Amino acid sequence: MQKQLLSSLPITLLLLLSTLRSTEATIRIVIGTCHASSYLTGKSGFCTTQNDADCCQEGQLYPQYRCSPPVTANTNAIMYIGSFSQNSDGGSATACDGKFYADNETVVALSTGWFNGGSCCLKNIRINGNGNSVTAKVVDECDSVNGCTADLNYEPPCGPNAITASPAVWKELGVPETQRSELVVTWSEVLSS
Repeated sequence: MQKQLLSSLPITLLLLLSTLRSTEATIRIVIGTCHASSYLTGKSGFCTTQNDADCCQEGQLYPQYRCSPPVTANTNAIMYIGSFSQNSDGGSATACDGKFYADNETVVALSTGWFNGGSCCLKNIRINGNGNSVTAKVVDECDSVNGCTADLNYEPPCGPNAITASPAVWKELGVPETQRSELVVTWSEVLSS
């Protein structure tokens, strides 16, 4: 029975299961047709661990994504907390306007594919999660290709379906401070009238 079940699984899933048996890993469910384009070899350095930041491990392989799942009226995403203020875990100034934003501003960074070379810069998106919704401004890219460098806080590349949101976004969604690290959400573009 087990062999019959395994033979019906896609090859990529079998490879993932094989890899998981031999190493520690975190499984991220990615909905859509976006697959890792390559892998980045991690380099460690000084990593500010504010907001539960993941720090690169020397020599570990991290998947890189040049795409994101298709944007729909209710696009699935995993939201993480991050700061866009100076000297925080966000690293350098934002990609959209070269500024820093206070933690009380509702701003976000989108994965590389969704960021789409900056085409969504300074536009608003609606995020639904925890039974609430909030409008937030896109100010940065959550880089899904590059990582493990000083300007990216020595953090690994983002997943293809990631939104990094300021503490203000989490507050508006009603998530207690002690639970602000990772949340499954949906989002959509806010169309101007």
